[in-house]
Amino acid sequence: MNTEQLDLLKSRLDAYRPLPKAVVKNLREDLALRWTYNSNAIEGNTLTLQETKVVLEGVTVGGKSIREHLEVTNHAEAVNLVYELVAKSEPLSERTIKEIHALVLKGLDDQNAGIYRNVNVTISGAEHTPPDFLHLKEEMTSFMKWYEESAEMHPVERATRVHVDLVKIHPFVDGNGRTSRLLMNLELMRSGFPPVVFKTAERLSYYQALETACIQNDYTPFLEMTEKLVQESFKPYWFALGLTDTGEKRSSDA
Repeated sequence: MNTEQLDLLKSRLDAYRPLPKAVVKNLREDLALRWTYNSNAIEGNTLTLQETKVVLEGVTVGGKSIREHLEVTNHAEAVNLVYELVAKSEPLSERTIKEIHALVLKGLDDQNAGIYRNVNVTISGAEHTPPDFLHLKEEMTSFMKWYEESAEMHPVERATRVHVDLVKIHPFVDGNGRTSRLLMNLELMRSGFPPVVFKTAERLSYYQALETACIQNDYTPFLEMTEKLVQESFKPYWFALGLTDTGEKRSSDA
């Protein structure tokens, strides 16, 4: 897989845009569920996919904590905000980063929601140690400078770097992973690519690729993982439009 192939898939999807409203609604609901379930599960939330679905429908799941319920509803709200930001064509900013994070931690840790950390943190099980909080302002300024100067970078690579570099900085006390994945998809969607879902079943590979990028400054494993996910993310669109798995018309339609 390379970016040229991904651009080809995007051009095929673009040819069908704007998509029928019913298709968009169905795809968005399915994606919001899978995105929310997997992103939270990666961080340790024990709600199943079906339990996540009923929580999003307003039902309380017995035996599960309030925190886990809030993680679901908060993430769904953050996904909606991402769609709003895409519709407004708003570029990434520190304000955007804080707004999304504030939703992720709403009602869970209001004292730190949307606020950069003022303590040092470690990442459980990781070799990488985030920078001292005293350097956070400098680190985030440097990150935003890179972002502004990377406009010519391919959107998939740029989105990958946004995710990895924010995890590397770890600007918040908690919620960095979920926030980074939301921001990564914001970047992809702004450029016309479907959002990706990192599956909890591949959590080990995901963390290993992140660690390689943070420790060795080698983004290749994480970029390769992302490219495969981007390719997969087109498939629900092809199915909804009655196309082949590569976005082409079926032979009987030709």
